[in-house]
Amino acid sequence: MSDALRELYQEVILDHSRQPRNFGPCDAANRTARGNNPLCGDRMVIYLMVENGVVKDASFEGNGCAISMASASLMTEMIKGRTADEARTMFERFRRLVTDDDADIDMGELDKLNVFAGVREFPVRVKCATLAWHTLAAALDGKGEEISTED
Repeated sequence: MSDALRELYQEVILDHSRQPRNFGPCDAANRTARGNNPLCGDRMVIYLMVENGVVKDASFEGNGCAISMASASLMTEMIKGRTADEARTMFERFRRLVTDDDADIDMGELDKLNVFAGVREFPVRVKCATLAWHTLAAALDGKGEEISTED
């Protein structure tokens, strides 16, 4: 990855961590889940409004490192208007992006989420990047329990 591209990715992550989009509770949410990354102390709640299998609205609350906050911010932007199945597929592609060097991923499908490709070089940060996504999956499944990256 070129230095210019790495710098651009860092700027996007910093922007979304400092000014997260969709931050705050969603009053119309009909699904929620809590997530915890005890390794670095990241905690968040994902709020979803799902109607007829479509994510109509998504937001989050919590605190954590720049990577976890930026991941939640970008995730909520990307899943709005998608079906629950499409959101799950996006989670699987994102997980492969940040964990698998050999993954055959169409980078165009992930759009802005590609900024997290460099996370795979820092395995301890993978849990930070995927916390929001695991919490999303729990919310989509209607599980009211708290998930942990250590489970």
